[in-house]
Amino acid sequence: MRVHSVTVCSDRVDVVVQVDSATAMRTSADSSIAHRALQVLPGLARHRCFNDDGRTFAEELADTEVPHLFEHVVLELMAGSGSPRSLKGETFWDFKRDGRGVFRVSLEYDDDLVCLGAIKAADELVSYIVNGGEPPDIRARTDGLVALRGWPDTSAS
Repeated sequence: MRVHSVTVCSDRVDVVVQVDSATAMRTSADSSIAHRALQVLPGLARHRCFNDDGRTFAEELADTEVPHLFEHVVLELMAGSGSPRSLKGETFWDFKRDGRGVFRVSLEYDDDLVCLGAIKAADELVSYIVNGGEPPDIRARTDGLVALRGWPDTSAS
């Protein structure tokens, strides 16, 4: 998956992502994806997901689109940096219009810079979740997002 474009609007950030491989389009391509996602971001288990089946996001993780995972990773990183957990996202696609593998992710934000930083961090984090390897330092990423807010650093107190 790669981020193709990012547009900052007054009430949301719209992200166009491209999934190049059909095998990497869904989290069900590898049974360890859901485990890795919850291991590095346990807060994902608390995410609500609005779907026709009434499943939680933790239940959705077993078989959902990788860009949908990306949406929730961005929101969790934002929450870890102080954004309200009430912020919402939406992942949708129209392969007929945009082409196979192109997804649109829309994210509410309380701070546009934090949202943009979370998108960048989530791109790297989703790559780890899907492909494995060395996990990124989540604490460093969220500390960086907090710094974007201009809040004083209280980690030393």
